[in-house]
Amino acid sequence: MNDGKPISEIVRVRNEILVALKMIYPAALQADQIFRALLSVFPTLEWIPFRRDLCYLAEKRYVQRVIAASESEPRLTPFRKRWLRVTPTGLEITDKLIGDPALQE
Repeated sequence: MNDGKPISEIVRVRNEILVALKMIYPAALQADQIFRALLSVFPTLEWIPFRRDLCYLAEKRYVQRVIAASESEPRLTPFRKRWLRVTPTGLEITDKLIGDPALQE
């Protein structure tokens, strides 16, 4: 499931996603904007593993989807165009106030 990437890189990508969203909290970013920002740090990052990392963070409730007023049918919005925001729990993870073994190097 890790596409041949070392676990440490997966952890770093997930942490960087949280940091990027923390910088603009309480605002949100589109998934594609986050992906493009992380390409400067991880030039070999690919969309599918990145999307998997976002889904992991959403399942853990560290990131949440924000439905924009412009979305007439949110279920049909392409994943790249979905807005995401870090949650208070995600902020605590980023600030190292609480731990998640899957996000520790």
